[in-house]
Formats: sequence, structure tokens, C-alpha cells
Amino acid sequence: MSEETNQGEKTHSRVRTAAQTAFLMALLTLGSKVLGFAREVVMANYFGTSYIVDAYVMALAIPGLLFMGFFGALDTAYMPLFSEIREKEGERLANKFTSEAMNIALILSLSTAMVGLCFTEQFVAIFASGFIGEKAMLTRNYLQITFLYAIFTSLTGIIESQLRYKGIFLLPILIGYLQNAVVILVYFMSVQSDYHYLVWGWFAAYALRFAIILPISKKNGFDYIPSLQLTNSGKKIIMLSMPVLIGSYVTQINSFVDKTLASRLPEGSVSALNYGYLLIGIITSLTISIFITIIYPKMNQAQSLSNNLYFNQIVRSGFTIILMIAIPLSLGAMTFSPEIVKIIYQRGAFDSAAATMTSIAFFFYSIGILFISLNSFIVQIFYSLHDMKTPLLYGAVSVAINIVLNIWLVQYMALGGLALASSLAQTCNVLLLYVIMRKKYPHVTMIVSGRKILVIIGASIVAIAGSWVSHLLFIKCIIPSQLPAMLFTVVVAAIIYILLLFVAKVEELSILKTIINH
Repeated sequence: MSEETNQGEKTHSRVRTAAQTAFLMALLTLGSKVLGFAREVVMANYFGTSYIVDAYVMALAIPGLLFMGFFGALDTAYMPLFSEIREKEGERLANKFTSEAMNIALILSLSTAMVGLCFTEQFVAIFASGFIGEKAMLTRNYLQITFLYAIFTSLTGIIESQLRYKGIFLLPILIGYLQNAVVILVYFMSVQSDYHYLVWGWFAAYALRFAIILPISKKNGFDYIPSLQLTNSGKKIIMLSMPVLIGSYVTQINSFVDKTLASRLPEGSVSALNYGYLLIGIITSLTISIFITIIYPKMNQAQSLSNNLYFNQIVRSGFTIILMIAIPLSLGAMTFSPEIVKIIYQRGAFDSAAATMTSIAFFFYSIGILFISLNSFIVQIFYSLHDMKTPLLYGAVSVAINIVLNIWLVQYMALGGLALASSLAQTCNVLLLYVIMRKKYPHVTMIVSGRKILVIIGASIVAIAGSWVSHLLFIKCIIPSQLPAMLFTVVVAAIIYILLLFVAKVEELSILKTIINH
């Protein structure tokens, strides 16, 4: 047996192991997301799509633009450098680098938080220009709290990146259960006392996460090395994180363009966009995001060891698996968007009008599920190659496309136009990144078989069409309750889809078999 064949079998075994881990993560994440949805349902039940929710959503989103981009940039730049240092220079120097990265995160997050607190009123005027009176005042009050949790998120992000590289994926998910429980508890307390306390739940939740995750990292080999010296590695993480930081801000601009324009639409539009995108987030976080989270450290390790064969095997398998998951999810979400929104949200103050608005946003966001997934995956490939600038450049192009489409489509489609513009911008970004990757890194191959792609698309269409017919003709009559009917519809779609892929002999389906057998 050739060395290439042996390497290929080892790689497929690693991918299967990753898939099994992803399956377990999905189960645990599902429980956490159920709590997360319970959190949003509590919000929807008591506050609907009122100005309180609009203010709350904007107050959480503004620090995301100012802080989360930086933290995400540090985390992303940290992983390739940590991998290189750990594989080539050992654990002690890797810990020293991690400590330095945490120091950088702490200093800059404190500085950024102070700027945010000093200019709260200006940020509301810029990012929520349609908010006036009590809505604007409430947003400013909320912002004064949400600016403060930057310190905890900055440090926690670095620590969790290290844990992921060491293969520890499940404990952070379990901590998410406690976070959601804290937020829900504060929601109930706010309903009983004063809605001004709503955002304190997130502050407490992030503080709790940091307090738990730090001892876990120490038990798994992390030893903080205090030093204020900025080494070459520290300078390098700053240099690598700058393009990622700008790119993350570019991505956040997409979201804020939506929210800013939505703030000028009828009341509840910002909330409807948020609720619709939350559903997209839950779908991708339970599937694609988990898989990408697992294979990103493996890509970095393969790159650090200059193992091109292993790297390409990961890329090809990952690309196919993402297609297998994202295409039917996108089609299914579009087909059953009204039913999904009603099941999840419609109760209490969230009436049929709010459900209609949210389902419109959810439908058009669903068009982009495949391209959101592929974009995340391709960007991680660039990052693992230490190329942080290319995703930034083409991300900026996609933002320009999104802004133009937003301004154009909102005139004709209102809320739906904003969501559709985001999906189309994601599509353009993926196509641009794929083309440039083929030119800049010809040794990296994502697509091996065009026939396989067509098979996946065809099987997805047939499966969703079959589930829609069964839902329309049989299931709704036999199972009148919405939730059981929808669950049965999903099962029907999954059975049809898997059978079609099995008949077509799509080899990546063996990964699913391995999961089931274990």
C-alpha cells in the first residue's frame, strides 16, 4: 500500500473522529441552544417586538461591532501562531505566548471599553439613527452595561482557543448552559421588577464564564507567565490580527447596515431581523459551525507541520460535508419558514403580525445559509495559511455590494430586501474568495468531483420536495400539532436524503455511518 494511500486512510479516520466529536458537540449544543431559545422565547413572550427589544438588540449589537471584532481577530490570529510555537518550540514557550496574547487583549479591551462608555450617546445616534425619545434613552442606558463585559470576553476567547487546539471542545459548551440559565433568570427578575435590568444578565454570564474557564485551562497545562515585554511573537499576533480585525468590522458593518435601515422601517423591524437571524444562527451553530470549529485546529496543525497531503484531505472532505449539510438546511428553512417561526416564537406578545415579519426575514436569510457556511470555511483556510489580508479585501467588496443592494432592495421589499441583500452579498463573497484561492494557492483543492456536487443538490431538492408534499397531504392531517408535525417532516426529509446519497454512493456518507455505529 502506497504512502499516499496510508495517509489518505489516516486522514479519513481523523475526519471520522472529528465528525463523531462534532455529533456529540451538536447534541450538547442543542441543549444549550434550547436554553438560548427559551431565553429568546421569554423575551418575545413578555416584550414582543416592542421598543424595549429594539433597544436591547441594538445595545448588544453595538459592543459587538466595537469589541467582538477585535477579540475574534486575536483569537483567529492566535491559533496559527500558537500551533507553530507549540509544535516547533514546546509547551512552555506556547504558554508564554498565550500569556502575552492575554495581556494584549486585556489592555486593549480596557481602552476600548472606556472609549465606548465616554461616547455612548454618539454611538446610539450613529448606529440607531431612527431611535428617538424613550427608545434612544433606553438604548443608551443598556449600552452603559454592555460595554463593560468586553474585559471578560477578551480573555475568555484566548483561553478557549487554546483549549480547542488541545481538543477540548465540550466543556465550554457545558458552561454555556450556566450562562443561558443566568440570563433567563435575570429576564424573569426584570419582568417582575424593572426592564432596565435586562442587560445585566449578559454581564453576569460573561463574568461567570471567565471564572470557570480559567481553572479548566490551568488543569490542561496552561501556566500564566507574567511579563509586560512585547516579544516578536506578540508583535506578530498584532500584525496578523489587524487584517482580521478590519475584516471582522467589515462583517459587522453588514449587520449594522441592516439594523440602521430597519430602524427607519415600521416599529418591530429591527426585532424581526434579529429574531430571523437568530434562527439562522441556531441552524448553523448546531451543524456547520461545530464542524469548522473542530477542523480549524487540524488545518493549522497540518500547515505547521508542512503536511500538504493531510491539509488537502481535510479541505476536500470538509468542503463536501459542508455542502451535504448546508444545502438541504437552506432549502428546508426556506420551504418551512412560516411554520418554523410560528413554532419557535408565536406566543404571548409575539403575535401573528410579528411572526409574519420574522418569517419574511428568516426566509431571505435562509437563502444564504450555504454561502454563510462556505464563507466561514474558506476564510479559515486562508487564516491557516497565515493569509489574513485576502479575506479582508474581498470582505470589504462584499460589504460594498451589501450596502448597494440594501439601499436598492429596501425600497421594493422593505424588511425582506435587507435580508436578501445580506444573502446575496455572502454569495458574492464566497465566489470571489474561491476564485482568488485557486489563483493564489493552486496546491489547495476543495472541489474534487462536480458530479458529487450535482448529486448533493439534486438529492436535497428531492428530499425537501418530498417532505413538503408529505407535510401538506398527510402529516398535517394525521398530526395536527405543529411541533410534532414539523419534527416528523424533518425525519421524512432526512430519510429521503440519506437514501438518495447512499444510492449515489457519496463516500462522505460513510462518516454518518461511523457516527451511528459509535
